[in-house]
Formats: sequence, structure tokens, C-alpha cells
Amino acid sequence: MKPHGNKHGMNWISQVKRLAIYLRDGLACAYCGTSVEQGASLCLDHIVSRCHGGTNKETNLITACKRCNDSKNSRSVKAFAKAVAIYLNHGVKAHDILVHIHERLDEPLDYYLEQAKRHVAERGSAFKVLESLR
Repeated sequence: MKPHGNKHGMNWISQVKRLAIYLRDGLACAYCGTSVEQGASLCLDHIVSRCHGGTNKETNLITACKRCNDSKNSRSVKAFAKAVAIYLNHGVKAHDILVHIHERLDEPLDYYLEQAKRHVAERGSAFKVLESLR
């Protein structure tokens, strides 16, 4: 389990910022690609873990499904991408996963923050927005 694990729940980041990152990342796990529409339970993964000095900035956060987030543990993103590529075994290479992650992290969050604010205002919470997409 990650150091921030369930100890802090979902309250370590605002619902709007959480949803904005999920939207930036296409509402899908950046590692395995499973989406909300496919039943993924989404969480945020720290690229550089908090115990190694990582921050809660959007440039250090990527969307992960619960299965990948729980499986990653303290492995580096590079090591975990390699493990996911082997596990998926459908032609995606670790390099492809890493490129995808870096493309997502380079995407400015402003547009997604506006969308997230609107969705949260309409539905009441990020969780309810995600539930409406299942």
C-alpha cells in the first residue's frame, strides 16, 4: 500500500482537481488502459511517491485503476510499466506506456479544471460524476 493509502482517503486533493486529472487522462488507467466505462475504479498514482519526495501537483499525478495502483506499490513507473506490458501481453510495450504517461502529464490542466468544476457543480461530487459514466 502506498504511504498516503487509505489513511487520507480522497481528501488529500480537491474533488475538482481529482476529476480534472481523470478527464485529462481520458477517464482510464494510464497503465493498463481500463476505463470507467469498462468498470475501472479510478484513483490517482504519484509518479514520484510521496515517501520519495513526490508532490501532489498534477505533473506528478496520473490516473490509475485500483488494481494497477495497488499492484504498483513502491516500484518506479518504469519498472511498473514493464510489468504491466508483460501482464497485458497484447503488443503494448513498456515504452508505449511511458510515452502515454508523459504525454498526459504534459497536457495543461486548465481546460479540464473548467470541465471538472462544471461536472462537480451539476452532480455534487467527483464520485457521482464517475458513477454516471458507468
